Amino acid sequence: MRSQRCVLGIDVGGTTIKARLEDETGALLASRRVATPRDDPSAQRLAEAIARLATEAVGGGRLDAVGLVVPGIVDVAAGRSVLAVNLGWRDVPVVDRVRAALSTASLDAPIAFGQDVRAGALAESHGVGGPGAGPVVFLPIGTGLAAAVIDGGDILFPDGWSGEIGQLRLKHPPFHGQRVEEVASASAFATAAGASDAREAVGRLDAGDPAAVAAFAATVAALAEVIVWSCAVLGGRRVVIGGGLAEAGDRLLGPLRAAVSDCLGGLPAIDVRRARHGDEAGAIGAAILARRLLDRSAP
Repeated sequence: MRSQRCVLGIDVGGTTIKARLEDETGALLASRRVATPRDDPSAQRLAEAIARLATEAVGGGRLDAVGLVVPGIVDVAAGRSVLAVNLGWRDVPVVDRVRAALSTASLDAPIAFGQDVRAGALAESHGVGGPGAGPVVFLPIGTGLAAAVIDGGDILFPDGWSGEIGQLRLKHPPFHGQRVEEVASASAFATAAGASDAREAVGRLDAGDPAAVAAFAATVAALAEVIVWSCAVLGGRRVVIGGGLAEAGDRLLGPLRAAVSDCLGGLPAIDVRRARHGDEAGAIGAAILARRLLDRSAP
């Protein structure tokens, strides 16, 4: 029987739900992941999947708090998903759904709610800044594309639709009318390469497949523009790349750094680096939110 308090961090992605059971020091006790239920506009099937994940992860032990983060625009105070394009959600009471499912599974615990990219930025924030570093842009490239900004360990612009760069529509050929994430995301790259997922698409790229090569070039070019404009507006000099496509490592970062440099002209160089936590950043950040909730409620 565990004596320490335990929290469960849950990151709902457009493709996968990731869950991490951690103790109060942040040590990992268990982890699980399952496919995200799609075509579930009420979030009911998702809530049931989360309850099953939680039950497996806890394994009959205690659960003191849950951190739950979801993509898109969120209303943290109301516990609602305002808009999550990749999940088909619009004004969904996701916290109420998950709380009810956990209660049915006899796992009643307080829930800290947030947005996935900002949670990932929180997980990545330690050690990426430093005195005089200025704002740091966290850019996870997964099913969709969004950004969060860290400065001095704090998340800037934590509310509303800030960071939803993936939803903006491109206005220049050959991508006129497409949303940014329909070009510059792991899922977009895979689709354009004719692959089932980004991992297969990278394999086709390495084999010289023309469709994969063209898709990768488009993804890199669009990402470079996003990075340069974001840093120019914020005055930032560092970008942390996360999400599933970051698993390609230097296969992505090398060309991306070159494209960013080409866009900068005479502006100061931008440090583009891979996220330390890979695609686990959102779940780690969710667990941090859960521990903060426990700390605030402690006598």
